[in-house]
Amino acid sequence: MTRFFQFLADGISTGAVYALIALGYVIIFKASEVVTFAHGGVLAIGGYAIWYARHHWFDGDGQANFWMAVVVGLLVAVTISLLVERLFIRKMQSMSASIIGICIMTLGLDVILETYTNYGVSKSGTELLDFGNPWGIGAQTIFGMRIGDARIAALVIGAVIIAGLFLWLKYTDWGVSMRATATNQEAASLMGIRLGRVAMVAWAIAAVLATIASIFLSAAPAPGFDGGTGKLAFKAFPAAILGGLDSPGGALVGGLTIGIAEAMTKGYQSNLTFLGAGFHAVVPYVVMLLVLVVKPTGLFGSKSVARA
Repeated sequence: MTRFFQFLADGISTGAVYALIALGYVIIFKASEVVTFAHGGVLAIGGYAIWYARHHWFDGDGQANFWMAVVVGLLVAVTISLLVERLFIRKMQSMSASIIGICIMTLGLDVILETYTNYGVSKSGTELLDFGNPWGIGAQTIFGMRIGDARIAALVIGAVIIAGLFLWLKYTDWGVSMRATATNQEAASLMGIRLGRVAMVAWAIAAVLATIASIFLSAAPAPGFDGGTGKLAFKAFPAAILGGLDSPGGALVGGLTIGIAEAMTKGYQSNLTFLGAGFHAVVPYVVMLLVLVVKPTGLFGSKSVARA
């Protein structure tokens, strides 16, 4: 039973990170009606910028140096994300490009961004980059379970950010504007809401969430940041689809569900050999498919209404 709760705790902490990334997908979709596949590339660029700033501009063991490097990474990721929205997404939307065309374009951008990140990692002289995070590789024993300090930090910081984001969406003018835009863009525009600004804020927030997630995806027990870290964002895509692509609450539930499912199948891999080695790597997509067969819009997604 202790093993079960150990795996559950690991799954919840990992799910909190997936929820951060999934919220980025959802916020962008609600504000721009775009399913972006460039999110992993933005995550990779943000993470690489943190490492570069940490080891070239803010070298040292102090926590202040780490957080200053994080600020640099956030600024770089937000800048890249806003350029993607302004130069590519908005341009194609103004030309009435198809949704499929825009999605394929974001996939191409993701390849470019991750290729650039891989080039930077290869030039660093090491395959794994260490951010030098302030919580290190220690662990705490809680109710007989060994939980890494990095996982505890991921859960606490993820919970704070997610709660703050939900409060922001509910009570601030920008949040109301974003929810109005998601409900009906034409009506929101007629009410004086500037859709372009709402979209820019959404893409900026998504970049911040992805960059913060990159820190925890690279922290213990992960060996570090490498050229493939950005691809982990695709594990959060099933979380966004599972909960409903237009539901922030669904992204949270989806992230936790995927994280727990992955941790459980990985922990009990020896009992699931009939499913094949490494089944935990594909379980996010298996769970997503099973849910979509029953609920095509996801667990909390809005049903589209069409007049016959």
